[in-house]
Amino acid sequence: MPEATFRVRWPDGSTDACYSPSLVVHDHLAPGAEYPVADFTARVTAAMAEASERVRARYGMACTSAAATAEGVRSRAAAFPTGGTVRVLSIEPPL
Repeated sequence: MPEATFRVRWPDGSTDACYSPSLVVHDHLAPGAEYPVADFTARVTAAMAEASERVRARYGMACTSAAATAEGVRSRAAAFPTGGTVRVLSIEPPL
């Protein structure tokens, strides 16, 4: 199953590389796009749930890495209670 890494810049200028066990992240995020923190968090949570279900369908168990990515993004987003935007710097591999 193809996997992806998406790099993001948070409102404070810091960057993170996030793992997705599936290319489904391309259906939820676009390279170069900016999303309000809450919207970004919701998009990543939905993408990781979908990715985990794809892993479950193929291997018979949910993907703990997808759950960890979603939790990491939610935790990081909590540092920005007043909002701001998250910029998607890249998604590798591209479609």
